[in-house]
Amino acid sequence: MLPCLRELLSVAALTATASVHAAEPVASVRVAFDRDGITDQRVEGLADSAAKRRISIDDPVRIASISKLVTAIGAMRLVEQGKLDLDADVSGLLGWRLRHPAHQEQPITLRLLLSHRSSLTDAAGYYAVPLDGQLKDILDDPRAWDGEHAPGSYFRYANLNFPLVAAVMERAAGQRFDRLMDALVLRPLGIAGCFNWESCDEATAARAVVLYDAERRPLRDDNQGRKPDCPVNPARNGDCDLSRWRAGVNGALFSPQGGLRISASGLARIGRLLLGDGSVDGVRLLQPDSVQTLVQPVWIYAPGNGMTYEEDDSGQSRQGFICRYGLAVQTLATPGEGCRDDPFGDGVARVGHAGAAYGLLSGLWIDPASGTGVAYFVTGMPAAAVGEHSAFTAIEEAMARGE
Repeated sequence: MLPCLRELLSVAALTATASVHAAEPVASVRVAFDRDGITDQRVEGLADSAAKRRISIDDPVRIASISKLVTAIGAMRLVEQGKLDLDADVSGLLGWRLRHPAHQEQPITLRLLLSHRSSLTDAAGYYAVPLDGQLKDILDDPRAWDGEHAPGSYFRYANLNFPLVAAVMERAAGQRFDRLMDALVLRPLGIAGCFNWESCDEATAARAVVLYDAERRPLRDDNQGRKPDCPVNPARNGDCDLSRWRAGVNGALFSPQGGLRISASGLARIGRLLLGDGSVDGVRLLQPDSVQTLVQPVWIYAPGNGMTYEEDDSGQSRQGFICRYGLAVQTLATPGEGCRDDPFGDGVARVGHAGAAYGLLSGLWIDPASGTGVAYFVTGMPAAAVGEHSAFTAIEEAMARGE
């Protein structure tokens, strides 16, 4: 009987350990800031568990959908330069006709793409386009389109919008998306970050935060202190020759929807840029009107006018999660039935964006009225518990409030 008892105790101990792991992140980082700088930081855990490397606020992580907000800032810079028009048909820049199959008369614009009102869905895919592939092939699939709603009439969060935004940006500027974002946003702000690693320097890549599943197995960026051999989806023959790039052909290549590697301190600079109406530490990146265009909701939930969650299986989004949206900017704490978009629980209408992918949960939120903000992320949490008072997870509620 004793061996059986020992076996049972061993199984129970393993189960308890797995349960604890499932409830606790591998790493957690939270940075509070105001218009002048960082006011508080809390870090715990490991950036790389195999190397036993501790996490810091300066370690770059794949920040998931907060990437969309940063991409939108880059797009608005091109709008200010006169290279893009928020309300022009994007077909001219794409070089092919982008139309909903059932609504051929309705142009699709950059504003519709940035605000998830283009009638696109993720049902046909959005990121697994090979280096030698074309984004257009996804758009030719009928599953890529919402068959029930015309462009401009319905909010449906879809990652596919942002590879199209990146394609339009490439065609407008004649530059590869990752390099373009470095020139437009990251380098002017002094942020050591990049989309899909290629544009990061070796020192930044060496500090990569590894993302983990619930069993603590690496999912992304387990790069052993260097850049990955291939930072993009390789070509169909397996090669990774980036000279294959052609402007606007494959806007998914550098993951504009979720592939930004940025640190918590870098996120704080993005937040401070928004708090400063387009200026931070003496650097003016956007005009105040452009910031207002980004953050002003163009969609507010009402029954029948959109979906309040993301359909992609991120493990985070639930009904009531998104109820107000601008151009790649969420507004929290929407009053009204069906909205549960307040992880802070205080009713303040903060703006920013959430992120969730590969076991990471993240958020960047600012309160323009008080001039304060917070950026946070946790890793190793693909099955995070549901929140107590919102559609966010419990750990996001805790991180938002600094608990």
